Amino acid sequence: MDKIDMAVIGGGVVGLAVAAAAARKDRDVYVFERNSSFGQETSSRNSEVIHSGIYYPPGSLKERTCIEGNALIYDICSKGKVPHKKTGKLIVAKDESDLPRLEELFSMGSLKGFEGMKRLTREQVKRMEPNVEALEAVYIPATGIVDSHSLMECLLKRAQDAGSDIIYDSEVVKIDKKSGFYELTTLSETGEACVFGSTVVVNCAGLESDTVSVIAGIENNDYRLSYNKGDYFRVGNRKNLLVSMPVYPVAGPDDTSLGIHLTPDLAGGSRLGPDDQYLDSRNIDYNVDPRKASAFYESVKLFLPFLEEEDLSVDTSGVRPKLQGPGQPFRDFVVKHEKEAGYEGFVNLIGIESPGLTAAPSIAIMVKEMVDGLI
Repeated sequence: MDKIDMAVIGGGVVGLAVAAAAARKDRDVYVFERNSSFGQETSSRNSEVIHSGIYYPPGSLKERTCIEGNALIYDICSKGKVPHKKTGKLIVAKDESDLPRLEELFSMGSLKGFEGMKRLTREQVKRMEPNVEALEAVYIPATGIVDSHSLMECLLKRAQDAGSDIIYDSEVVKIDKKSGFYELTTLSETGEACVFGSTVVVNCAGLESDTVSVIAGIENNDYRLSYNKGDYFRVGNRKNLLVSMPVYPVAGPDDTSLGIHLTPDLAGGSRLGPDDQYLDSRNIDYNVDPRKASAFYESVKLFLPFLEEEDLSVDTSGVRPKLQGPGQPFRDFVVKHEKEAGYEGFVNLIGIESPGLTAAPSIAIMVKEMVDGLI
């Protein structure tokens, strides 16, 4: 049986970042991805926003890794020539009922030391974005947009240049704990099995990360994921260029998403979304119901008054792997070396939803520090 130093399960943005951080010429680090290419699931079905970290509770992993990841993403993009743009972002109060939460967000951003963040009046918003309507707003300059596919390509190239590689069409279906290593079985789409050993296993399986933990023998009820679908609608009729930066409504502290927002992209388009719908099962359907255009329009018409319902067309959708179910309070990322459970060398990454794209490089550094002494 062949043995490697480190198996990374999942070739999304987090798995690729982990491989890029941990790979060295004297290490055998491989990423195992069940699909035919990298980033086919959550990593490529999101808003492609480089988040600032303003929303997340102080001291949480989401806050720490998002703020650290924000700076790291811009550095990776600059050095790797990844298409991106530091656009800034507006969080807008539509009416007076939004003002207390807007003030709370501004205070949180101030405590976190966000450079250049401003509280804006209606007139100041109009000078910055003439087509946006807001009673007041918070402007955060650290926010940006990125080509997520190019970012993942860059991370993969970094990993490969350091001696790592990715194995596609390779779903991990069995993990057995042995003395000093783990025996993994992968299965291809055609049913071909492969068995190998790995000293370290990092579970970056995204939507199936709780399942991977269970097949390894780590059954923790706190790791059970809920699937939350978000749909997007494309803005058309030549209105896609009327706003130059992401514009978000005020989201409450207990909201499961950040609200339907407008995000421009690097190709000159823009779209609305995502919305927020928990799924009853794990049978994922990425189709978008065109009848939802009316609800999307109603949710944004007060702060994007230039839009009409007929300007919206179906775009895409994504599914978030959430640790909190419907009506449940905030749950943080799980980034845990499971040695206390008796699984030394097994690292679980579970519930890596938004801001996972931004946080990926920071999470990767955490994982590297956990495993450096083991391989």
